[in-house]
Amino acid sequence: MLDMAECEGVVDIYNCVKTLCSRRINMIQTEEQYVFIHDAILEACLCGETAIPILEFALTYKEMLRVDSQSNTSQLREEFQTLNSVTPHLDVEECSVSLLPRNREKNRSMDVLPPDRALAFLITTEGIAEGNNYINAALTDSFHRPAAFVVTPHPLPGTTADFWRLVYDYGCTSVVMLNQINQSNSAWPCLKYWPEPGLQQFGPMTVELLSMTADDDVIIRLFRVQNIMRLQEGQLVVRHFQFLRWSPYRDVPDSKKAFLSLLAQVHNWQRECGEGRTIVHCLNGGGRSGTFCACTMLLEMIRHHSLVDVFYAAKTLRNSKPNMVETMEQYRFCYDLALDYLDALDCLSEIEVR
Repeated sequence: MLDMAECEGVVDIYNCVKTLCSRRINMIQTEEQYVFIHDAILEACLCGETAIPILEFALTYKEMLRVDSQSNTSQLREEFQTLNSVTPHLDVEECSVSLLPRNREKNRSMDVLPPDRALAFLITTEGIAEGNNYINAALTDSFHRPAAFVVTPHPLPGTTADFWRLVYDYGCTSVVMLNQINQSNSAWPCLKYWPEPGLQQFGPMTVELLSMTADDDVIIRLFRVQNIMRLQEGQLVVRHFQFLRWSPYRDVPDSKKAFLSLLAQVHNWQRECGEGRTIVHCLNGGGRSGTFCACTMLLEMIRHHSLVDVFYAAKTLRNSKPNMVETMEQYRFCYDLALDYLDALDCLSEIEVR
């Protein structure tokens, strides 16, 4: 059908499906599958090819930034608008768990809710009132691994124990914090949710600070997390990355260099840990967290496939949570970061040649 669209400028889904079903009865069995075909074809026609080989990236991106004199817009902005048009819009029914009366107070913002299909349900319920298993957190894919990220808002005072249950239950070996601490009298309180120094109990979890290092860009803490109800399961060692170079009320980080360094440090730790997931949080678990996840995916693409596909990265994340990579500025930042990363690789190659 895509060949038909490209060659003839038309798509005839009905007759194509009819032909397939006449040859094999069970090819398309449900209305849901039939609707999916329409959605997939529409998306392919709207989006086109968005992957860019790294050798062509710099010139292609420069052309994408050029503002057309007639339309007064750029290819990059048009691509972002296309992303918005294919992003699923959540209905109330799709966030039914988040909207249950007992869970509403666990949401930092009612505008940023995880869909039921992507929810990270808590597993540890021992010692928890009513056995509540809800936290505002969504599982999202990386480029190579399903459910590699757990995206959540900064814990509320009443959800700190839930946060550490999330860390333990999903084997999260990294926590990336992209917002700043503020005071309890703020309209959006973001308090420390970890012990400093020593050991502290949060519900059934004990969290112990093992070490801390800091520079101008990031504070790195090492924690040991244990479930006191299941000590036989052993301990989970977690590295916490508190990024300092993202000013309040700014859509993008203050420094691409510092952000690339953060990505490298998280990548190296995760590679050392093996199969652990990464929790990513900002104030509301939206645009900033999505930008981090998207940039992580882009570096994976570059390392393993020599491609850059910002559209695919953002779209994949938005399938799990529609507010990821929220603004045009964040979308462009992903492109800029990929360009800087490739420039750095070129410099390294030149040094090695010398």
